[in-house]
Amino acid sequence: MSFLPNTRRWFIIFIIFLAIVFNYFDRQIVSILKPVIKKEFALDDNGYALVLNIFTICYAAMYPVSGWLVDKFGAKRVMFAGIIGWSLACIGGGVSRTFGQFTFFRGLLGMAEPTNFPAQLKVVAVWFPGKLRATANSLCVAGSSIGAIIAPPLVAWLAITYNWHTVFMVAGAVGLMIALLWIIIYRNPPAEVTLAIAGTANPEETPAFSWKQLWGRKSLWGILLIRFVSDPVWYFCLFWLPGYLQEQSGFSLAQMGMFGWIPFLVADLGAIATAAWSDRMVRKGREPLKARKVMLSCAAAFAPLCVLTPYLPSPFVTLFIFSIVAVACLSWLFTISVVIAEAFPVKNVASVLGIAGGFGALGAVGFNYFVGQFMGTLGAGNIFIAMAFLHPLAVLILWTMVRKEKPANAL
Repeated sequence: MSFLPNTRRWFIIFIIFLAIVFNYFDRQIVSILKPVIKKEFALDDNGYALVLNIFTICYAAMYPVSGWLVDKFGAKRVMFAGIIGWSLACIGGGVSRTFGQFTFFRGLLGMAEPTNFPAQLKVVAVWFPGKLRATANSLCVAGSSIGAIIAPPLVAWLAITYNWHTVFMVAGAVGLMIALLWIIIYRNPPAEVTLAIAGTANPEETPAFSWKQLWGRKSLWGILLIRFVSDPVWYFCLFWLPGYLQEQSGFSLAQMGMFGWIPFLVADLGAIATAAWSDRMVRKGREPLKARKVMLSCAAAFAPLCVLTPYLPSPFVTLFIFSIVAVACLSWLFTISVVIAEAFPVKNVASVLGIAGGFGALGAVGFNYFVGQFMGTLGAGNIFIAMAFLHPLAVLILWTMVRKEKPANAL
């Protein structure tokens, strides 16, 4: 298809948005159907945590590899392969009849899904200038919470109307259609676009760090620690909150379908707004990286509200609290990617995001185990207390460790 560059880039953003919607829809299916899946395979909370961690460990392992693949082979091919892979894995989960089969396909899903985010960041970095980068990035990644928004009602309806197997089959089929759309629409930016953004017709020729050199940069370790300590709160929202609302707060599956999407809608709108605010600060002359830090610090101030959850046990109060907490979580997930794009050369951004995403998933693995072990013994209150400290700790790391990194051979 033939589009003007400025038009094509927004079509590309829209397709990435759709891909991320169903990326998150696919991973949300298990959390929404938690009671059904536990009954189907005779699982307790430890068994459910095992299902989550098989997915998450595979996800963590493949995230750095995905970033390297994007930097090596380009966003178009890697993202296409990833969408095909996770769609087939979802279909496989739908046809599974044993616990072993089901966990195998959840692991395959975890291996395929990380391709999406390094590819997405690479596209934003090469197609959009700094004054639009956070907004474009947030519109892409907004698909994550939109997927979480549509998942409760759609999963509940499909499972109640048909069966749980159908949910996985439908999600996989939609993913295959998105893959076809991506391969038709995506093109690398023309020379005039890359010249305007990067100052060169080929940003891949600009100075960059080698893979070995990256590991010596203080900012890389800062980003890794930030993702390790802050990502688990968002994973809790995705993987444990739907089950908590049903098993601890008294929601039925039907009520989960009616109301469970609310925190994710609020998170989406709030995170897009905070990203736009950081872009506005840049347009007013504030240094881009500092603008992102200021916004993230303000958002993190709301995350500790989760500590109130067990003391206000109404499911609707829980939805309200986690609507605010989810804004903080998603603002960090949206904009920490932009921080990477501001701090590192364009040739390194996919690799850095891949490594960081892997560390974030490893943090979630540990937290999933903690939640699975202690949800029924120590009580949920201790889990919420632990979560309350994670984003403030991430703020401290952000300001002390992350800066603009320039290769030694850069002018």
